[in-house]
This record gives sequence, structure tokens and C-alpha cells, in this order.
Amino acid sequence: MAKRENLRIVVGLTGASGVVYGIRALELLKQMPDVEAHLVATAAARLTVGLETDRSMEDVEALADVVHPIRDVSAGPASGSFPVSGMLVAPCSIRALSAIANSHASDLLTRAADVTLKERRPLVLMVREAPLHLGHLRLMASATETGAVVFPPVPAFYEHPADLEELITNTTAAALARVGVEVPGRKRWGGPENGRATD
Repeated sequence: MAKRENLRIVVGLTGASGVVYGIRALELLKQMPDVEAHLVATAAARLTVGLETDRSMEDVEALADVVHPIRDVSAGPASGSFPVSGMLVAPCSIRALSAIANSHASDLLTRAADVTLKERRPLVLMVREAPLHLGHLRLMASATETGAVVFPPVPAFYEHPADLEELITNTTAAALARVGVEVPGRKRWGGPENGRATD
């Protein structure tokens, strides 16, 4: 089945802990034939994949429809004329957050994020850091004022996740919803009368 060209998501991976969220996003998008996933990963992200998972970077790249080198600022996502539905940075390091909040597009990931903002497209940043100092909070406020959605990977326990895998999937699906991608079977709060989330 041909993929719809107008439903295209850029997934950015940075070196923050929690690279599994970006990998899970790619896995979920891979299951959706009408979504084209473009991957941009920093050098630090490639290192984190090896440190935090049992996958190779080649395995991760195979989940994307298109992989762009981090230094290729001539790639499609670097231009506003390249049609993109939205961008998810998962996880988003404080370094990447700082660059995005200050419009410092020094590589393809931060350039793509800046383009996403200037074109008024959804940009979701799964910022992964704790505890937060005032500088971090100010960067989050600045990014939000520019139009980004700051979405720390905070689990929703009302969903009663059966295990860590389900918790990661539910959190990632909620983040993807912010870029316009509805993951089939995503759990939502069903109200106190139901006592738990429903599909």
C-alpha cells in the first residue's frame, strides 16, 4: 500500500537517557502504512542506543522509512517547503532543548525543529532530565512560547500498565497524538465510573 505523502513525521533522537521512547515511536509508526517516518539521530543518540538497549543503530534505522545524516542540512526536513505533518524529539536532551529554544540550528535535528516551528507545525519535545533547575525551566518556557509542546515522558498510572513495555508504549502513543498520529488501541481515561483507561 502506498504511503500518503502528506502524512510525514520526523523523529529526532538525542543522547538523553530514554532513547527507547524514540525507538518505540518508530516501531509504532512502522505499523501504520499511511505514515512516513524520517529519522534524524545525533552522535550522542547513537551512543545511547548502544548503552541503553540491546539493539544496533542499524536495527533502529531499519524502523524508519528515511534516515537523514545529522550533518546533512540540505536534507528535506531542513526546508519549510518539505511537507511534514510534525516532529517528535524523543528523548530531547537539555542541549537540544537549549538549541531549539534559542533558534540555534547547528545540525539537521535542530534545524528541522526550527523549521517545524517557523512553519507552525507541531513540535513535541520529550524532555528527559531530573531534577530540573531554573535554567532548564526557562528553556522549556521559551520553547513553549515559540510554539513547541514540552512533553516529559511522565507515565500515566491510571492506564494500569501491565509492564514497562506497555508503560513506554502508552506514553509514546500520547506524545505521537500531539503530532497528529493516533496509535490504534491507545488507552484513554474512561472516567472514574470505569475505574481505568479504555481503548
